[in-house]
Amino acid sequence: MLELTMLYDFYGELLTSKQRKVFEQYYMNDYSLNEVAENCSVSRQAVSELLARVKRRLRDYEKKVGFVAFYNSKERP
Repeated sequence: MLELTMLYDFYGELLTSKQRKVFEQYYMNDYSLNEVAENCSVSRQAVSELLARVKRRLRDYEKKVGFVAFYNSKERP
């Protein structure tokens, strides 16, 4: 989960507003799949599939750009 939230911090603005909303509700606000589905008026399955796509997309962005790896490689005081 830490990996995903860090990826989201760097690349979240590249997602659609619906993807951001679902990601934030599920990962940051700790909503269940059912709660997110109700809030977005979609099925639980649709939320699950959207989250899987978002995770793939965030990881793909990192593979292509590498901001998180670069950030993690820097020494912090």
